[in-house]
Amino acid sequence: MAINRASIAKELLPGLNAVFGMEYGEVADEHAPLFETENSDRAFEEEVLFTGFGTAPVKGEGSAVTYDDAQESYTSRYTHETIALAFAVTEEAMEDNLYDTFAKLRARGLARAMANTKQVKAADVFNNGFSAAYVGGDGVAMFSASHPTAGAGNQSNYIGASDLAESSLEAALIQISKAKDDRGILIGLQAKSLHIPSDLAFTADQILNSTLSTATATFGTDGITQVNDINSIRNQGLVPGGFYVNRRFTDTDAWFIKTDCPNGTKMFVRAPLQTKMEPDFDTGNLRFKARERYSFGWSDWRGFYGSDGA
Repeated sequence: MAINRASIAKELLPGLNAVFGMEYGEVADEHAPLFETENSDRAFEEEVLFTGFGTAPVKGEGSAVTYDDAQESYTSRYTHETIALAFAVTEEAMEDNLYDTFAKLRARGLARAMANTKQVKAADVFNNGFSAAYVGGDGVAMFSASHPTAGAGNQSNYIGASDLAESSLEAALIQISKAKDDRGILIGLQAKSLHIPSDLAFTADQILNSTLSTATATFGTDGITQVNDINSIRNQGLVPGGFYVNRRFTDTDAWFIKTDCPNGTKMFVRAPLQTKMEPDFDTGNLRFKARERYSFGWSDWRGFYGSDGA
């Protein structure tokens, strides 16, 4: 259905002061801190986990050396989706429009719609991260207490059902520091940044940037506070990247910690955003189209730790 003159009646008459609705600010590129971005030249991309070797045992004098098997484990597949949107305008509507609003407003609206789809799809990796209906290459949800491994039992990147607070963040940082590979060897994992919905922005700022502890103060009989501990998280620089707000996180008390684990969450770009404009010979309609191809997902679950809140 093309936009015709009936759809833009006010723009055909003199005296119109403004056409509004496209001047709002942008909430774009919130996916950038969450994902590593790579290019792709195939219909899908696959990444496979290599388990490595376990801890070396003691070899007794005169006894044979122990052999170990390193092998491939699970495979994560990124299947690219095509995202496209278009609109058409009749030849008469283009001719009679008095304000030259098509090229500016409609094209801007098309770009906003495409950008919003990308941000929603990126956030959905986390919005669905606790659901058993959305599993990764290892067969469980992104945030799970039972990620299977080749030789170290089940491991966890689930922080627990706890609200964001100084104490729960400290517990999560301790959990991250004890992370192991698939053969049970410590990997020296460290936190990089905290990722939260808008509802937790003030809480995160207080926890990460206060000089003293944000723990609830207790008072003696003289009315003087007995809590003057330093903020250890800030003092040790344990979350060096600070925090990022994602307005498209749907759970108002869920929070996530990005680590320095390589090959965690990824975005593959198969075809970058392209726009086209062409006339239709038969009708004279002018058609506008935007199209791109990409995929979001995760390979190594150790790239993020998450809590769905209390």
